[in-house]
Amino acid sequence: MSLKQVPLHSIHQQAGAKIVPFAGFEMPVRYSSDLDEHNTVRNAVGVFDVSHMGEFMLKGEHAIDLINKVSANDAHALYDGKVQYSYLPNGKGGIVDDLLVYRINEHEYMLVVNASNIDKDWNWISQYNTDGAVEMINISDEMSLFAVQGPLAAKAMQSLTEENLDAIGYYTFVKTNFAGCANVIVSATGYTGAGGFEIYVSNHQAEAVWNAIMEAGAPYGIKPIGLGARDTLRLEMGYNLYGNDITDETSPIEAGLGWVTKFTHDFIDADVLKQQKEQGVPRKLAGFTMIDRGIPRGHYEIADADGNTIGEVTSGTQSPTLGKGIGLGYVPTALSKPGSTIYIKVRDKLLQAEVVKLPFVR
Repeated sequence: MSLKQVPLHSIHQQAGAKIVPFAGFEMPVRYSSDLDEHNTVRNAVGVFDVSHMGEFMLKGEHAIDLINKVSANDAHALYDGKVQYSYLPNGKGGIVDDLLVYRINEHEYMLVVNASNIDKDWNWISQYNTDGAVEMINISDEMSLFAVQGPLAAKAMQSLTEENLDAIGYYTFVKTNFAGCANVIVSATGYTGAGGFEIYVSNHQAEAVWNAIMEAGAPYGIKPIGLGARDTLRLEMGYNLYGNDITDETSPIEAGLGWVTKFTHDFIDADVLKQQKEQGVPRKLAGFTMIDRGIPRGHYEIADADGNTIGEVTSGTQSPTLGKGIGLGYVPTALSKPGSTIYIKVRDKLLQAEVVKLPFVR
């Protein structure tokens, strides 16, 4: 299968990006080094091109009913300009995908889904759109998305809009003029925990907006950032990555998504998930830091003190901020409490690790 390219593919090549296959796209994984790019976002400001993400528009008076049927969070809590994190239960106790729900107005919503799941999510939601009561439009191929992340993001971008960026609350958004372009969504969201914004623009505006972001951010040291640093940044926050930490086979209750599982409405799998929440689950997704020197990697075995395999690392890395190995993995519930000792099998050695409260970096 041929890989897709984001609209600014040639710009990333010219900037010296290393391009790799990711979620069906050719994506920039790094421009300089993962460590340099990670620290740029944590301490200043960087910009990711994440235009591979998917966007669906749902319109009509029944749009909220469809959203509330297929997603576990309660979209009735949304108001115009509010964003909600949620997930799509798969009817078998697992997860189709996690996503963001944007309320444009009472009868219009935007769903933002993972790139690897665009077709899967579209087909899943469509089958519950009874008699086509909701107008669904897949605008994924028409939209570009830039994540301007870091503590200096608002200062770096303020010259590009008349909106007071500091006044945009976390998980809210405005549709405004930005970098001379109309109807741009500026959203106080992101996948790094470093603060900042996600900028949704039409593809024909993408190059102008990207160049404006780079120019406005130059005095603040802005750099383009690749997927390598995106992964270490999200992992330091303990954010789940679909396909690693959550899948069609993982329970959202096991994965720690009980906080966005609202039983105020009837949704797919509500009964089974309510039962799990009330009765408890045999395993949970836990964050851990390495006590012994070593870097945990995905699919490394997790063991108890006797060397018995009790789970598997779902995400792991060397934390640039903490200077030690960190990871996520499913372990028996009794060992998921902070302070518990577990062991990671690294090249036939059992390396000690401690379960900790997330996020890893505060």
